[in-house]
Amino acid sequence: MAREIKVMVVDDSAVVRRVMSTILERDPGIRVIATAHDPIFAIEKMRRDWPDVLTLDIEMPRMDGITFLGQLMAERPTPVVICSSLTTAGAETTLQALAAGAVAIISKPGLGVGSFLEDSSDNLIAAIKAAARANMRAVQHGVRTSVRCPATPRLAMAQTTERLVAIGTSTGGTVALEVLLTELPRVSPGIVIVQHMPEMYTAAFAARLDGLCEISVQEARNGQRVLPGLALIAPGGKHMQLTRSGAQYLVEVKDGPPVNRHRPSVDVLFRSVAKYAGKNAMGVIMTGMGDDGARGLKEMHDAGSYTLAQDEATCIVYGMPREAVKRGAVDRSLPLAALATAIMSGPPAARAGMAGL
Repeated sequence: MAREIKVMVVDDSAVVRRVMSTILERDPGIRVIATAHDPIFAIEKMRRDWPDVLTLDIEMPRMDGITFLGQLMAERPTPVVICSSLTTAGAETTLQALAAGAVAIISKPGLGVGSFLEDSSDNLIAAIKAAARANMRAVQHGVRTSVRCPATPRLAMAQTTERLVAIGTSTGGTVALEVLLTELPRVSPGIVIVQHMPEMYTAAFAARLDGLCEISVQEARNGQRVLPGLALIAPGGKHMQLTRSGAQYLVEVKDGPPVNRHRPSVDVLFRSVAKYAGKNAMGVIMTGMGDDGARGLKEMHDAGSYTLAQDEATCIVYGMPREAVKRGAVDRSLPLAALATAIMSGPPAARAGMAGL
């Protein structure tokens, strides 16, 4: 039998600690070994019994969560799931936590504990299980790289302006996308991205990346055109699809039921790219739990798109890429650091010869 996942809940709210512990203890594969109202108290308990996964609030007395996270990653890297209120003001802080090494973010309940139990319990348990499997070496590397490493040489644009790149990612994707997008020059193909992320975080995430990248990064708007040097990130809580009007690619942002338990869904994006861009597109599937995107990438591959997967060694969670590889959807698996060069180089001659609509 699989070993139980030992979890510690760190939050200054007694109500949140109790509710989260109740949710997690319902799963037979999870055991809450301790709770703590701040990081100082947590450290004392961790020395007696180190958890496999930590859930961590950001705003706490005596020491804030980001400071604690930085110390933890420097001294003994441990998977951390950030549990934070979904407020625009706190979104940038939460993204800083992800950049500092947190594996995932989960919406923390505000006044309505019942709504948290109903709406977020499955996501919380899934995040804990994904975090327990996280590749902490990849997390550490991502943290170091996001502080800044030398950029790869800027390459001349190898593709026509009608080409585009579709990227799908989930757990660990915020750091991975930062590494990838900061390596792309202004002349890169247009990019459409689905990153599994709650509502109200994607705008701040896009703004953060826009300030770091040579390309422009924006939260996608319905009807927006896909242009070279522009990356569009699907808004949290909405699906994003590609469509075409004459020679122009556009995105549609719309409501709809979750697909593969996600909204936005990578499969929804990839399937639309297969339909409307086909051989003119490149598909990239990156770190993440589950199989969202694997079927859609196979449709892209079958439509003539050149398809890439982030390799296991550099994924924080090698779930989505693994499923895509198993389905025969991937032309090449590459380390995270090699993806930008592959995007700018385009498909090899065998694939490039098929390009064009």
